[in-house]
Amino acid sequence: MSEMVNVFEVKTHLSRHLERLERGEIDALIVARAGKPVARLALLDQTAPLRIGYADGRYTIPEDWDAPDLEIEGLFAADDRDT
Repeated sequence: MSEMVNVFEVKTHLSRHLERLERGEIDALIVARAGKPVARLALLDQTAPLRIGYADGRYTIPEDWDAPDLEIEGLFAADDRDT
């Protein structure tokens, strides 16, 4: 169930509305300006936590990955001569 409130109400009682979302009293809070909905405030999806380093060991970086590429350097040098 969603609830629509005006901007002033959200500014004045944001903490209260966030607590209601966290308790599950409402699914979303629709923020309205002059009676027209303009935004939706809802909880973030907490089911998929951020996993850092999950690809560790799956890929190898070639030793020459940062070696200069003469073909690309030549293309830039050709642009310098045209000006």
